[in-house]
Amino acid sequence: MSVVSGNKIKHQNVPLKVQIAQKLMIDLRFYNDEPISKINERKPLTTLPKSIKTFISDSHLGGIILFSDNLENPEQTIKLNYDLQQAASNSHFKFPLLISVDQEGGRVFRTNRQDTTSFTGNMSIGATYEKYGCVYAAKTAEVIGNELNHLGFNVNHAPTIDVNANPNNPVINVRSFGESPETVAKLGLSQVKAFQKNIISTIKHYPGHGDTDVDSHTSLPVVTHDLGTIYKMDIAPFKYIIENSKPAMIMTAHIQYPALDNSEFITKSGTKVLKPATMSRIMINDILRNELNYQGVIITDALDMAGIANFFSEHDAVINTFKAGVDIALMPIKIRSPLDFNKLEKLIDAIVCAIEIGELDKKEIHSSFYRIQKLKNDYELEKSFDVDISDSIKKAKTQLASDLSRKLEQQLADDAITLVTGCDDILPLKENQKIHLIMPDKTKSITLKHMLNTHLGNKTLITYTNMHNYDLNQVHQQIKNADIVIASHISPKQSAAEMGGMDDLAVNSKISKNVTSPQAVYDLLKLAKKHNKQTMFVSLRTPYEITKFKQVADLCLATYAYNTYIDLNSNEINSPALYALSKVLTGKISAKGVLPVTVNI
Repeated sequence: MSVVSGNKIKHQNVPLKVQIAQKLMIDLRFYNDEPISKINERKPLTTLPKSIKTFISDSHLGGIILFSDNLENPEQTIKLNYDLQQAASNSHFKFPLLISVDQEGGRVFRTNRQDTTSFTGNMSIGATYEKYGCVYAAKTAEVIGNELNHLGFNVNHAPTIDVNANPNNPVINVRSFGESPETVAKLGLSQVKAFQKNIISTIKHYPGHGDTDVDSHTSLPVVTHDLGTIYKMDIAPFKYIIENSKPAMIMTAHIQYPALDNSEFITKSGTKVLKPATMSRIMINDILRNELNYQGVIITDALDMAGIANFFSEHDAVINTFKAGVDIALMPIKIRSPLDFNKLEKLIDAIVCAIEIGELDKKEIHSSFYRIQKLKNDYELEKSFDVDISDSIKKAKTQLASDLSRKLEQQLADDAITLVTGCDDILPLKENQKIHLIMPDKTKSITLKHMLNTHLGNKTLITYTNMHNYDLNQVHQQIKNADIVIASHISPKQSAAEMGGMDDLAVNSKISKNVTSPQAVYDLLKLAKKHNKQTMFVSLRTPYEITKFKQVADLCLATYAYNTYIDLNSNEINSPALYALSKVLTGKISAKGVLPVTVNI
């Protein structure tokens, strides 16, 4: 058995169980040394306890994925990642860990936005493509990759190269560059090349999650495209990027594609379902490996997602993905206390048993293990064992959210904002106008009001309605008193991917209830029109909703983002997207973006 070490290939006898452990990547979002109870509530893992260090060293675990709960600030993050690698270095074979994160930019971003540069996301990059080509794709990926590298990460599960062809897509939407396979492919390729200057890149979600109206976190989506459409739209960006670069990783989707594979599985409840891509040997081995000639590492999407967990046991899920030809099983089990350590041993034993009875091919396990070690060698991950942590923290301070990165972040927001309907002859807003804002929450209300006053002067009368908490009678009066009403909305609601994952669905179930009703916003704009007020609508996420709101708005804009953060220099709330909006509204800049998706107007 060949094992990659340093810059050389050396021969060692690596036990089968160690090879299997290298094919597993788990999360450590929450961990308690004592079992969780009412008295001992679950705690995010932000420092590495001795029990986890020993667990990593003894098990030869291949990888870890971290989430926002694990990442408090740069210094803590660097220390945690350092300690994780030190635990790996204490193992017998000293295989460095793959330490990964979902840092797409925009909606899916795990580190603190005040400490790192999050940008306004892929669809905003898509909106700049017509004028700027791949400039922003490359520049943003280089910044994100560099920042993650300085924080001690070596894998980023980005970019998303799904072609968002479905306006009702609940989970991809603005995470996509747009609806053109060619544009998505070119922007995705630019990001892969830029990311991989500093970090391992993962293109996702093969063979494509763009034309679904179901989130695989909550169910098992199906794409009913014919073969021609699949190859021209869904698979096309993956094929293009594979042919024009060497993407280090590809992540699979928990999605059924009956035109590619209509074979069935027996689920844990005894029912039959079509094989999802993650478990389809036709889609993984025959098409991705052989037909598209992909030689890199294939990783599953999180196996705790309902699209898999509702139908398969933990052991069956992993065995079936390995049978399909996947290299790494992501989040196959939950480790939340020392009582869970035996879950890993039982999983590995189940995989060994599957090999012994011929359900899994031992040679394929060897080949997969070798691919993973080659990846670790190619990116020289063993160097992480010998870093000077004090020096790492010092260097990070010069690289994270630098002035140049913040400037680029604002430039993207400025150049992406799009005039979708109406003419801009009602702009710019004037100092003597009375303006009423209708915003999704208080933070965004205060932020945009402050930014508008900065441009127009504090004498300009600006009132606002926070749609999370408002008095209808008061809103009606404020609309009557205003000269112009500017309303905004966020659609669709947050998905589990944006919040962090499956752990968030139960904890944050209130989020869906707190999302502003689009009908309520529509009715307020309709009232404003009834009173002959000038009206504007701003789509703060996916712009498809403009189809409806254009009926009650003289002008409609799309920002593709809305996130805020505390500026550490000024200690004020900042938002690149809302600041870009304020500049368009006050005539400081024009809306230069071009819709990267079709909106029926």
